[in-house]
Amino acid sequence: MADRLTRIAIVSSDRCKPKKCRQECKKSCPVVKTGKLCIEVSSSAKIAFISEELCIGCGICVKKCPFEAIQIINLPRDLDKDTTHRYGPNTFKLHRLPVPRPGQVLGLVGTNGIGKSTALKVLAGKLKPNLGRFNNPPDWQEILTYFRGSELQNYFTRILEDNLKAIIKPQYVDHIPKAVQGNVGQVLDQKDEREMKEELCANLQLNQVIDRNVGDLSGGELQRFAIAVVAIQKAEIYMFDEPSSYLDVKQRLKAAQVIRDLLRPNSYVIVVEHDLSVLDYLSDFICCLYGKPGAYGVVTLPFSVREGINIFLAGFVPTENLRFRDESLTFKVAETPQESAEEIETYARYKYPTMTKTQGNFQLKVMEGEFTDSQIIVMLGENGTGKTTFIRMLHGSLRPDSVEDSDVEIPEFNVSYKPQKISPKFQSTVRHLLHQKIRDSYMHPQFVSDVMKPLLIEQLMDQEVVNLSGGELQRVALCLCLGKPADIYLIDEPSAYLDSEQRIVASKVIKRFILHAKKTAFVVEHDFIMATYLADRVIVYEGQPSVSCTANSPQSLLTGMNLFLSHLDITFRRDPTNYRPRINKLESTKDREQKAAGSYYYLDD
Repeated sequence: MADRLTRIAIVSSDRCKPKKCRQECKKSCPVVKTGKLCIEVSSSAKIAFISEELCIGCGICVKKCPFEAIQIINLPRDLDKDTTHRYGPNTFKLHRLPVPRPGQVLGLVGTNGIGKSTALKVLAGKLKPNLGRFNNPPDWQEILTYFRGSELQNYFTRILEDNLKAIIKPQYVDHIPKAVQGNVGQVLDQKDEREMKEELCANLQLNQVIDRNVGDLSGGELQRFAIAVVAIQKAEIYMFDEPSSYLDVKQRLKAAQVIRDLLRPNSYVIVVEHDLSVLDYLSDFICCLYGKPGAYGVVTLPFSVREGINIFLAGFVPTENLRFRDESLTFKVAETPQESAEEIETYARYKYPTMTKTQGNFQLKVMEGEFTDSQIIVMLGENGTGKTTFIRMLHGSLRPDSVEDSDVEIPEFNVSYKPQKISPKFQSTVRHLLHQKIRDSYMHPQFVSDVMKPLLIEQLMDQEVVNLSGGELQRVALCLCLGKPADIYLIDEPSAYLDSEQRIVASKVIKRFILHAKKTAFVVEHDFIMATYLADRVIVYEGQPSVSCTANSPQSLLTGMNLFLSHLDITFRRDPTNYRPRINKLESTKDREQKAAGSYYYLDD
């Protein structure tokens, strides 16, 4: 068996603290006891070094390390010759590369920390692949020989000889204001190489912020600005790292259109995206990435869009006969148990009256409605239609200006709220935070198994809250929100920063918790797959964003989705394998048929 497997050892640089421990890894290693230097911890080095050649894979050091900083992973043998890049000893390793094709959009899908951004850097020519030899990196001649016979050889030859220009839209748009000065219009004027400023500003709704300083833009405005900056330049390679975060459904589709319009017969477009319905709509073919986050990532061969996304959801790559996830993810929408008449009696019903609220120039009217416990109500609407305002009125932190029906009182609810923007100010570990805020829940075995385990909170317990990444913060915030005892849980954009896999897990956690605890949840969500999976009922927002809007009464999923999609002028079909919603290409036969029949959203196929 030993010759079948290659081993990699990963030492996490932010967890390994040799000055704070007794170097248990080194003391307990059987190879070190025989006199060989399998694990070294020198006084000058900041972290331990593990020799992968000498390691026998016993895993004792993994168990003994007090900071859980070590992973020893056995890789399938045939991956060893496929190493594309490794940053250094005991660090992340990327196997193979996605293969871009001229004139087509390549989509990349995979969990966070699996090497998508590394692959983009290599393909953009910003990172020279070292084929795993970080000590004596190969020169370009050798790299080209290595990729001989594949489409990547032509690709890298073009990058080197034709001096191709590559532009990347970064993943974290919130860092842009630090690097870019000036107002939106000025920056776009400087970059405008394709004379498309007017058209792009109209498509990406940037006209209303054209005179605003880049530092004053909100998340969604920054995202649209970043997409415009990339699209306005002349280049041969366009890369977009998560273009849909912060955007509402309408803006996501517009952004997808803008990205597709960049295609020319000899240009490349590569997109990393976690919203699977947008990825599906955007791409011509797809590469999945699997592996172990932070340790190693493997890129699959290119698949057709439908097959690629289904492989990712199924967790099984048929071409390699390899399973990379224990269970497959499906979206079977169960009709809620509240449909049958005799059961309805057992649910508590709550009503709220018709209310209005004016804030500055914006006016919101909420139509009266009712909801029951064990129910999730998803709010569908563009950004700026007053979803958060309505949430805050239910919460009691905003008083409505007028209530039309005076005999319906606004009930006093205990509310737990997860805001859209999470800024960590807590100066200690996650464990302390949970202990301080939701002590009873986080000690409760049911809460641990239903919420904390699936959200993988256990691994974050000893990390400082201020050092958490966006996705980790989001999972902790969800855990805090659900851990607080309340009648209503208001959850604003739970999918932000989460990768596709974590989004599905988070949806399941929310759904199971709300059903078991017999509570109600109001959720604002722009990821279509997540919204349809969560929703028992939907509230559709209509009107003109930032001017005046109306929140309709809660409707059934089918009528609500139909209304919402008819405003967006798009239709959905369901995938027969795993029931995920798929956007029909505009003006396709299916799209025209469904519009003619008035069924924009299919529940049963």
